[in-house]
Amino acid sequence: MKVRLVVAGALGAAALLAGCQSNVEGTATRGPDSYTEPDFSTPRPSPSSPQPSAPPSTGPSGTRPPGGEVLTPQNGYVFIETKSGKTRCQLDEQEVGCESSFVNAPEIEGSPANGVRLSPNGEISWVLGNLGAIPTVTLDYRTYSAVGWTIDADEDGTRFTNDRTGHGMVISVEGVETF
Repeated sequence: MKVRLVVAGALGAAALLAGCQSNVEGTATRGPDSYTEPDFSTPRPSPSSPQPSAPPSTGPSGTRPPGGEVLTPQNGYVFIETKSGKTRCQLDEQEVGCESSFVNAPEIEGSPANGVRLSPNGEISWVLGNLGAIPTVTLDYRTYSAVGWTIDADEDGTRFTNDRTGHGMVISVEGVETF
């Protein structure tokens, strides 16, 4: 009786293991890496109007006071999109990160950069990336304030100024200028 159980168990184990194996004939292939967004649309939450909040407190003496309509952060971040829809950014107290289809961006790893990061000191770094389906607020051509940054949006570009340091950048599809 024990011999039958051992043989049945061994046959059952062999059958299970055989079912877990497979071979697919052929050669694995893939296309070259692409750092552009996919052709299919990425669902985005519908843009909402900026939600005013309490006015920001003024910083230590000698710093630039923030101005404009206050954009309320979500989990420490503010997500914006320019009125043209060509540039999207996420801001927190430590940096501004934007993506756009720049017309003359530097190359990174053989591909044109599609993003830029800005530190409060006015230092930028070009990046490859995708902000994904962020819940953006579409800016109008006016001034906003968000998480320690003043945002001046107009049809020639969007200016981000750190309220504490006074450094920042102006971004448009034509490029980025720091100050």
